[in-house]
Amino acid sequence: MDNRDAPLTIGPRRRRRLAAKYRRRRTFVAVAAILVIAAPLTIAIVVHNLGANISSSALRAHDGTDVPEKLTDETNVLIIGSDTRDLASAQDDSGAASASGYGSAEGARSDAMILAHIAADGSRIDAVQIPRDTIMDIPACDDTGHGATQAVHGMINSALNGGPACSVSAAESLTGVRVDHFINVDFDGFAAIVDALDGITVDLDEPLKDPKANLDLPAGEQTIGGTDALALARTRHAVGDGSDISRMGNQQMVMNAIIDRAKSSHVLTRPDRLYSFLDAVTSSLEVDEDLDSVSSLASLASTVAAVPKDDITFDIMPWTPAPEDPNRVVKSAQADEVFAAINADRPITDLVG
Repeated sequence: MDNRDAPLTIGPRRRRRLAAKYRRRRTFVAVAAILVIAAPLTIAIVVHNLGANISSSALRAHDGTDVPEKLTDETNVLIIGSDTRDLASAQDDSGAASASGYGSAEGARSDAMILAHIAADGSRIDAVQIPRDTIMDIPACDDTGHGATQAVHGMINSALNGGPACSVSAAESLTGVRVDHFINVDFDGFAAIVDALDGITVDLDEPLKDPKANLDLPAGEQTIGGTDALALARTRHAVGDGSDISRMGNQQMVMNAIIDRAKSSHVLTRPDRLYSFLDAVTSSLEVDEDLDSVSSLASLASTVAAVPKDDITFDIMPWTPAPEDPNRVVKSAQADEVFAAINADRPITDLVG
């Protein structure tokens, strides 16, 4: 018997299931509609909150007449790791130095300085780490809120005592590369960024222990938090000959681990973790005035995120011992070749390593 034309009959049980299904559908549609209406407001609040975190200062401490010529459309960012020590995490409740390992020092210096070159076509990033012990003629710097400084022959890390703009001026004088932006992060900010990622994964060939940096890590692969990551990046006495050059391998390992974690699904697919990370980042940075907005930082971040990891190169500026002090360094002739390649937007992989 053909029942295709027979009236459709629905039993009580099926009727209840269908009714529940349509109620769920109506509920889903209602929730979706609320989210669509609320999303712009939520995004606006988030952007406002993140934007309010950002602090900025001038890119240059002079009128720009001595700035190196820009030859291509690449973007050059000076990344500064400040060793400012008057921080909350470096003190106990009485204001005395805590066990953080930061120590104490007057003023500010750059504990790390990296010239990051983003190719004009966005295909690669060449990052050259400038040793903090590099001796050079540091240019005079106008007052940008930290006081004017005189020209001096000394270590490049001391330029930050006049503010990030003075570090930019010193880096441009050393490299001949025009800097488009700077990003400055201090000790607390670095640790907060790592903690917002729920730590980073590192793999150590041997145990590392340095009481002066409050560092005590076993060998092998492990996930470490912000305090240990900072100690690992800063330790001198646990690696090599205790020089600034020796610790740069650890600094690059930590930076690569941060990049891996930030680009992982662990962060990107979890709105709560992503917001915590972005909140920590924007709260931790001082940037130049052209980067002083969430949209500007997001644009730069998206450009960086689009570069495959294999096309991001970290290297140390080629150097030679300083004639006046064997414990300090000066840039070598090969360094001039590296910086010339950056100016011409050519890969530096064949020049360093």
